[in-house]
Amino acid sequence: MSNTIHNCVIIGSGPAGYTAAIYAARANMNPILYTGKEPGGQLMITNDVENYPGYPDGIMGPEMMQDFAKQAERFGTKIIGEMIDKVDFSGPVHKVWSETGEEVHAHSIIIATGASAKWLGLPSEERLMNQGVSACAVCDGFFFRGKDVVVVGGGDTAAEEATYLAKMCPTVHLLVRRDEMRASKIMQERVLRTENLKVHWNTETVEINGEEAVESVTVKNNKSGETSTIQASAFFVAIGHKPNTDIFNPWLDMDDNKYLKTTPGTSYTNVEGVFASGDAQDHVYRQAVTAAGTGCMAALDAERYLAAKGII
Repeated sequence: MSNTIHNCVIIGSGPAGYTAAIYAARANMNPILYTGKEPGGQLMITNDVENYPGYPDGIMGPEMMQDFAKQAERFGTKIIGEMIDKVDFSGPVHKVWSETGEEVHAHSIIIATGASAKWLGLPSEERLMNQGVSACAVCDGFFFRGKDVVVVGGGDTAAEEATYLAKMCPTVHLLVRRDEMRASKIMQERVLRTENLKVHWNTETVEINGEEAVESVTVKNNKSGETSTIQASAFFVAIGHKPNTDIFNPWLDMDDNKYLKTTPGTSYTNVEGVFASGDAQDHVYRQAVTAAGTGCMAALDAERYLAAKGII
């Protein structure tokens, strides 16, 4: 353990973490960023990013994250390719431990650990990732305009993704495991009144078919046991996300789904000097551009906090 108390430690990378690092470094906070187990976050498994401002021709997700990292390093951010797997927020100086066991002390902490999409666990799901298999209709639906698609899920996320896709696709097939949806009543009504949205009740995915891209989906009816094939060009998994926040329990306030709670309009958590950004605290928008925005907020909030304490 070093006796050094750092001004700012950023836990996690991706748009939120790297943007926080850029702002913190430019404010002479000398931030240290721990990338975590998924350096670059969900964008590392995203081929084409076409909805982020400043990239008129689009950009590959991994390339975009390399650009973010280079910009953060340019201003002096120290990037460490390790996970933080333990924290202690009990005192005015916050303590974190890396996967190698190193204990690090900091006056401020910015959390940007993101959230991971939940998957069905099919080998074909992984094989056809970014070849028609996606966990974000808003991100990737544009590529399948005019084509039939499948959405799997029964909650609000699935209902929202299916109705969004129905605006640009001839037919959207929604696969629901049970004979009812978990979605809120208003979202269910929206699904059922969308003419080109076909709900398949009591239906599970057996296989996603295609060699180079999604071509069809084999499904099974849970009641009859019969299998059938749906022709489709994309398969959207909408069974939820899991925020990567386990290590912050019991220090930080979370909602029922383990998303970090922040004071509305800020990145402040319930612990002084700890700020949350990106998908670890956002279960509504979950976009690269909004994650970057909250990363900026977290860095500015941290800077003001350190200035008020007379630390910088």
